[in-house]
Amino acid sequence: MYMQIKEEISNTPKIDVLIPAIEKDLGTLPLVIDAVRKYVKHPIGEIIIVAPWKQRIIDLCERKGCRFVDEDTVLPITKKDIHYQSKTWDRTGWLYQQLLKLNGDTLCKSNFYMVIDADTVLIRPHVFKVGDKTVFYCRNWSQAEYFNTYRKLMGRNRSARLSFVTHYMLFEKAKVKQLKQTIESKHKSSWYTAIMKSMNRSKQFAFSEFETYGNFLYSSSANKMILKPALNKSLLLSDSQITQARMSSLAYRYRSISLHKRK
Repeated sequence: MYMQIKEEISNTPKIDVLIPAIEKDLGTLPLVIDAVRKYVKHPIGEIIIVAPWKQRIIDLCERKGCRFVDEDTVLPITKKDIHYQSKTWDRTGWLYQQLLKLNGDTLCKSNFYMVIDADTVLIRPHVFKVGDKTVFYCRNWSQAEYFNTYRKLMGRNRSARLSFVTHYMLFEKAKVKQLKQTIESKHKSSWYTAIMKSMNRSKQFAFSEFETYGNFLYSSSANKMILKPALNKSLLLSDSQITQARMSSLAYRYRSISLHKRK
């Protein structure tokens, strides 16, 4: 296994890392950053934290050597311009973070940038480029509404049978730009407006940046993609339960864990 990883990482390109976050992520965010540095087997340019202007987040970025970006400066719209909620749920921030990720091509200097959720911790080595192919970590289930939105947005059905929703992904700046230009050309509006207009906002899970980008690439470049099982485990843990020994034990079965902390 380790010999294979060494072979894969011999010529890996430099990447940036983008992590959207909010204050409630401060418990897990340091673990996420440390794990990226330990397990992402690429030279890392910058780790960029896109978040609200909160002193605690800014302080964490300084301690961890990350670049802080005020989320209100990333798009021509802010969270206040997005209304995606019902009487029982509010997904406004969730959608906003997806749009922030898709505008990462304007923030990152490297040709590739990895996005990862602020509650997802890598527990095994990861390589995202093998030669001229990109590695995507996949699962075998998704939300049907993601693909209804994709069809309205792109004018075609999904092309991949697996799901690209796995909490982290490597994006290529040129391909992200191409995706957004394709959307704007089709809808004669900004890409983010087209996304919001294509969604059925009465549905709690109506858009996925990962499904959209993954299927956009798969429709034209499936031969340039390596699909691997995500092996992600969702856990409900308290601070005292998030130990290195626990994560090492889980690494025998999983590649990453998504931590939902007990109150």
